[in-house]
Amino acid sequence: MNVLIFDIETIPDVDTGRKLYNLTNLNDEEVILAMMQLRRQDVEHDFLPHYLQRVVAISIVIRQNDSHRNKLKVWSLGENTASESELIQRFFDGIDKLNPTLVSWNGTGFDLPVLHYRALLHGIQAPRYFETGDDDQAFRFNNYLNRYHNRHMDLMDILSAYQGRASASLDNITKMLGFPGKMGKSGAHVWQQYCTGEIDDIRHYCETDVLNTYLVFLRFQLIRGKLTPVEYEAELTLLKHYLTEENKPHLAEFLQTWEKQ
Repeated sequence: MNVLIFDIETIPDVDTGRKLYNLTNLNDEEVILAMMQLRRQDVEHDFLPHYLQRVVAISIVIRQNDSHRNKLKVWSLGENTASESELIQRFFDGIDKLNPTLVSWNGTGFDLPVLHYRALLHGIQAPRYFETGDDDQAFRFNNYLNRYHNRHMDLMDILSAYQGRASASLDNITKMLGFPGKMGKSGAHVWQQYCTGEIDDIRHYCETDVLNTYLVFLRFQLIRGKLTPVEYEAELTLLKHYLTEENKPHLAEFLQTWEKQ
């Protein structure tokens, strides 16, 4: 089975905000401030709606384990100069190619709706992802779009029993389980990092987030009986070995934090 764990990082879509709110005479920073002020007037907080989120990073953990391959890899899609449309196209192309089980933390509430709107904006085709059984009967009762199917497993949604009041942050759950968590970082800093050209730091942060999600997924597989305790420990060992072999500073920091927990 192919399992693809994913996470995205976003910044405000200044161009669309300028267009929608007729802010043509303002610079980017002023446009963002105006967008947030208008948002607060509507909903009493300044977190922008999904369609005004521009994707700047998509990070992936892929776990393939079948008779033909046994692979574990974490990376961010595209080069650090890739356009938003290229990142999103690569994401959906991967689904078309691998037909994976998708795993996320709050993917139903945030990541996937953002990707839907941005794919719509750029005219990106994703036939396999949007299949619901018309062309492939196997997707009629198990597809990526239905909240209660398992081609996409939103761990936050599942573990909260689909109750918003029972949801928890990824940071708190990973720390509760003895995993690294956010390590003092936050998606709230992405816009500032983007403005100062720190796109690699954004991608590295996104990769550690998706690693945290993967670790929660492994524990979830354990409690629902898809992994035995021995298999679970073997998966953790495999991941630690991979992080060591990659020899990348942000992955080494993740591993060191994990081993200190």
